[in-house]
Amino acid sequence: MKHLTLPSLIALCSLFAASFAAGQDWAKSALAKSPRHAEWVTVQHGDRAVQTFVVYPESKSKTPVVLIIHEIFGMTEWVQDLADQIAAAGYIAVAPDLLSGMGPNGGRSSSFEGDAAREAVGKLNPDQVTADLNAAADYALKLPASSEKLFVGGFCWGGSQTFRFATNRGDLAAAFVFYGGPPEKEAMARIKAHVYGFYAGNDARIDATIPNTVAAMEAAGKTYDPVTYDGAGHGFMRAGEAPDASDANKKARADAWVRWRSLLSK
Repeated sequence: MKHLTLPSLIALCSLFAASFAAGQDWAKSALAKSPRHAEWVTVQHGDRAVQTFVVYPESKSKTPVVLIIHEIFGMTEWVQDLADQIAAAGYIAVAPDLLSGMGPNGGRSSSFEGDAAREAVGKLNPDQVTADLNAAADYALKLPASSEKLFVGGFCWGGSQTFRFATNRGDLAAAFVFYGGPPEKEAMARIKAHVYGFYAGNDARIDATIPNTVAAMEAAGKTYDPVTYDGAGHGFMRAGEAPDASDANKKARADAWVRWRSLLSK
């Protein structure tokens, strides 16, 4: 059984999640009502300036950091709303826009039109992605409000990047892969964090990678704990919040959120 390749994953994200890419007024509205402090910061490294969305929890003590890796659609309003929800749960949420400087006139995700952001994310250099993520993580860990504990979580394309980031970042407390594919088998030996998977029952092409990933992670002596949510479709963490969400996606999203919060608190 072969791993899902990155080009195949990009096509899959487009096929199953394109209907969720637009019409995120509900996410924008929820974010606008948040009482939490949120801000855009510029994280500099080398010749890169990464625009990063940061949300702080309302806490009197220092808190861990959750690095969020966006979907193939770039930095959407839903990703920002999710960051706020993570902050509401008691964590500093840090979501870098990995299309920073890559858009028209040097813009970021919001400067692309139509399907252009998805196409641009699919062409990002993996080394640049890793460097951007490392820079955002380093920035967040140095914040005065940070407890210097780092988690990472991502979705679809971002889920695959989360798994790959775990092969490149040794100080992760845990990695949360939402319906993303695995890294190369040889790279798994470098993973130090526990990896937790969240998968949709109606997502055969992604789910087909799970048995081999379980075997490869076991062979490497790594912790990998995948859970599949019956009846849910690819992208259920976003689709399950939408006003027109199916019952299966709503339930999967609710159950996954409970599990995620529980794992974060360990």
